[in-house]
Amino acid sequence: MRRIGAVLAALVLAGTALGTAAATASAAPGGASRAAAACPTGWGSGTKGSPDSGAVPLADIRTGRHDCFDRIVFDVPGGGDHIGYYVQYVDRLHQVGSGDPIPVSGGAILAIRVAAPSYDPETGGVAYPGDVAEPLPGVNISGYRTFRDTRFAGSFEGETQLGVGVRARLPFRVIQLPDRLVVDVAHTWN
Repeated sequence: MRRIGAVLAALVLAGTALGTAAATASAAPGGASRAAAACPTGWGSGTKGSPDSGAVPLADIRTGRHDCFDRIVFDVPGGGDHIGYYVQYVDRLHQVGSGDPIPVSGGAILAIRVAAPSYDPETGGVAYPGDVAEPLPGVNISGYRTFRDTRFAGSFEGETQLGVGVRARLPFRVIQLPDRLVVDVAHTWN
């Protein structure tokens, strides 16, 4: 009787140990390496730009949260896939035209210029309702891992500029898509 009890106890312990080892193996190494491998690398934090220009007005600015980065999207209907831009880290954001400084919260400031005015070039009417030195209208970045603040810096001579306050000077990329420009800022340096 004692032998059967000892064998059952050994089987229970072996099964528990095997189950724990399997759970640990699938949760830690595999899960962690898959998550790290899924995050992009090599974007860098240097200035990025494209000299393309256009007279198609900016319609909207929106943001999104992703596993590896925070995203800001500039919608320019009719802008095609060659919307001009200039994106760089700056020590201070300045209003276009006047040069007045605009405070931006965060550990670093990413200045973004898009070759799309916030006004309709034909009528002069408002196309995107941003107010200088104010947060971007309709954009809520609370809960984002990287973005800390957004500020509209104005529109001048066919370009719109804004500042994004980020947690730190992190890598970013710029993607041209039909009728929109996308800027992704990584959560970490991978």
